[in-house]
Amino acid sequence: MNADHATDGNGHGTSSWFARLNKALTGEPQDREQLLDLLRDAEKRNLVDAQALAMIEGVMQVGEMQVRDIMVPRTQMVVVNADSHPNDFIASVTESGHSRFPVIGDNRDEVEGILLAKDLLGYYARGEEQNFDMDDAIRPAVFIPESKRLNVLLREFRENRNHMAIVVDEYGGVAGLVTIEDVLEQIVGEIDDEHDTEEGSYIRRLGNGEYTVKAITPIEDFNEYFKTDFSDDVFDTIGGVVIKGFGRLPRRGETTRTGGITFKVLRADKRRVHLLRVLSVERAGT
Repeated sequence: MNADHATDGNGHGTSSWFARLNKALTGEPQDREQLLDLLRDAEKRNLVDAQALAMIEGVMQVGEMQVRDIMVPRTQMVVVNADSHPNDFIASVTESGHSRFPVIGDNRDEVEGILLAKDLLGYYARGEEQNFDMDDAIRPAVFIPESKRLNVLLREFRENRNHMAIVVDEYGGVAGLVTIEDVLEQIVGEIDDEHDTEEGSYIRRLGNGEYTVKAITPIEDFNEYFKTDFSDDVFDTIGGVVIKGFGRLPRRGETTRTGGITFKVLRADKRRVHLLRVLSVERAGT
């Protein structure tokens, strides 16, 4: 049977969604925003479902975002000291729930390699933790600049079968780290696990004085962190405050200023805002 005429269980052509989408895009978009408008119109006419549209928008956004937008800042990196014995850090490794850990020398700017939890646990499984040798256990670290675009990084992750990279600033110092999960979340949305709800995980401070903030951050926590006084009488989360500032549900990349804070929307879909970037903070009394 010709693939163009294959049918699914409902008797519809398996490629009919593409044909209908192609038919819907009757104009010739001149830029990315016009293309997105056409896709959103196609979604309204049920030619593309909401989840597919959100992923398409995510893919396009990844091409515009840089590593600095999503990296874990160096202050929040869970690291292992190169001269430590496993008994000294096995508790923190287990508690963190991470699978990869930068191994550092005298300070966080001296990343000597990456330790995989499965390699460490292998020693314990064999009862050989006393024979652990960090030099034998660690794997090479990959270093990338803060300015690298996420689509390029994702391609490199896939080609090199790598899952983590150390982010360095313009002076060669360690700015943070980024994982393949961090990049994929920009496309498919938040990938939650039991460790993502830890206290303090709502706000990440970036090395350039900016911050990434989850839209679900409780207003009380946001106020305490930034010394602001947003009211929680109407909204429970900072995402609600930002939506009110726009007067509508904002799109990715849009910016607004409210309550002395400049917010940029890093990730959003047609239903809600997911991730924000705080670009500037006007402190009370300043």
